[in-house]
Amino acid sequence: MHIVKAPLLLRTFYPEATWHRSRKEKNIYLTFDDGPIPEVTPWILDVLKELDVKATFFCVGENVVRNPEIYARIITDGHAVGNHTMQHLKGWDTPQDHYLKNVAQCQELVQAKLFRPPYGRATKAQLKALKSDYEIVMWDVLTGDYDPKISEQQCLKNAIKYTKNGSIIVFHDNIKSFKNVQYALPKMIEQLTKKGYEFALL
Repeated sequence: MHIVKAPLLLRTFYPEATWHRSRKEKNIYLTFDDGPIPEVTPWILDVLKELDVKATFFCVGENVVRNPEIYARIITDGHAVGNHTMQHLKGWDTPQDHYLKNVAQCQELVQAKLFRPPYGRATKAQLKALKSDYEIVMWDVLTGDYDPKISEQQCLKNAIKYTKNGSIIVFHDNIKSFKNVQYALPKMIEQLTKKGYEFALL
């Protein structure tokens, strides 16, 4: 189960984080977590290139090591990257020293100014320690693409219904999400473009 729209309580608990950009302009921010992987990321990059859309990829360091050519293509295609830890660690279950070292390992590879905690779960102390070096980026629209109980149609509906000016939208470039991403991503881009939104980089 997931919550599509980030609740106020959660945003209050993590005041260090960015949950959306300015609501004044009709810009929205498409993000992908967990890659790069050969089974999914190249397809996403092809779609984004075809539709002339830029996105931000929050990369897992060990996937960057395994797939350097795909990571290089993300950069070459003009997308932004963020740090998503070296091994996709859940901060709540990880001692602070180990968590921060894991983030630093990933940073050696991606050299990013953005950080997103895997699962959206980190302790307040972890985020406080990271805030001076990164913009901590959460979201206000979680498509639920990773949820096996979510249909392709519901994933698309989630992405469309809750998006507004400044929204940060989360998809995933991992295998369990691919079915929903294949269906929802191009349709979402098409529909939101028709609504007058522009896709911008974080």
